[in-house]
Amino acid sequence: MPSDSVPVGIHDLTFRTTSLQLTHAELAGHTGVPLAKYHRGIGQKAMSIPAPDEDVVTMAADAAAAVVGRHGADRIRTLVFATETSIDQAKAGGLYVHSLLGLPPHIRVVELKQACYGATAALQFATALVHRDPDQQVLVLASDIARYDLDSPGEPTQGAAAAAFLVTARPALLEIDTPSGVFTREVMDFWRPNYRTTALVDGRASIDAYLHALTGAFGDYRRRGGATLRDIHTICYHQPFTRMAHKAHHHLLQQAGLPAGPQDIAAALAPTTTYNELLGNSYTASLYVALAALLDSGTPLDGETVGLFSYGSGSVAEFLTATVRPGYRDHLRTEAHHAAVTDRRPVGYAAYRDLHGSGLPTDGSRYATAASTPGPYRLAGIRDHRRLYETNGPAAGPTAATTGTATDRGVPGEGEGGGG
Repeated sequence: MPSDSVPVGIHDLTFRTTSLQLTHAELAGHTGVPLAKYHRGIGQKAMSIPAPDEDVVTMAADAAAAVVGRHGADRIRTLVFATETSIDQAKAGGLYVHSLLGLPPHIRVVELKQACYGATAALQFATALVHRDPDQQVLVLASDIARYDLDSPGEPTQGAAAAAFLVTARPALLEIDTPSGVFTREVMDFWRPNYRTTALVDGRASIDAYLHALTGAFGDYRRRGGATLRDIHTICYHQPFTRMAHKAHHHLLQQAGLPAGPQDIAAALAPTTTYNELLGNSYTASLYVALAALLDSGTPLDGETVGLFSYGSGSVAEFLTATVRPGYRDHLRTEAHHAAVTDRRPVGYAAYRDLHGSGLPTDGSRYATAASTPGPYRLAGIRDHRRLYETNGPAAGPTAATTGTATDRGVPGEGEGGGG
């Protein structure tokens, strides 16, 4: 029976990324851009780069496997795959994850898309389902690879990650509060037409649209009875580059007539940026990677209210809050998150450009990807217009393939970058 009195929220949260990284020190050594413009100007130190056999499915499956491994799948009734790096116009990427993990058949699987906002739409979809039936659980996967043209202003903001979170009644990590505030306005600040593999972005328009949407969403949140800024301990922002969070917080504080000094803002947001500054932009996953960073930071949060601002170019935004559950630290995955970041292998500039220029065939012809990732799942190739995924290592083999898944060079500044 439906029960609004039962708290619903995020019971478990984790993320995974690619096996390769390009540091901004390496990038700066070849672009001629001062390293400070990367480190301080956009707040980025490295970006995750996918190996030839890694994509949004392999990252999402890796993250999802950790959640399912801890909690089982018996109560999962829905899997929502949020991405703007979709691999098929019709088939949900989550179906490949469902197959790779051997999940039960009685699970609905859908894909959601609205730029970087998609995962928050999935969260709201999930909470509604669990409120209707508190016995069921919803697995949300947010997985993206941010790619921009080489030598473009957006290039240093590239990145990749997949976040997985389990939405349940009586959650261990966070209870999702009501109300939330939403804002929508059609604007061409960032987009990727079907015929392109890299996104297009109007950097200045994207920053302006983000801040405009923040004002609109937070205003709607307050009009509906939401908490004041003084009552919110920390805000996690979508981070197309981490300095965007600083711009956003400064903007929100100014709108509220509160002190907005750079040092205070930096101190408030530092716990939320430690992972994203090393992963780069991960679109739908970005906000939830920021949330993971905050929870892992060591900042005492038991019983505190944290804000979440989700922005998806185009544009749709939402501001909501969550209450951190007492004892949440017992359920964190800090060690695994640190390993996901530190275990990446550095890639040189020439190799990075080669990887960026390579791609899967677009005519559906037979193609085998080079074995590269040390991760548990890999994209094996393409055959007859079908992507083939397989488990990596001793479990890999012919049986894994039988399901059809072999199972000036500038930097973003006041007028550049953003997107997602």
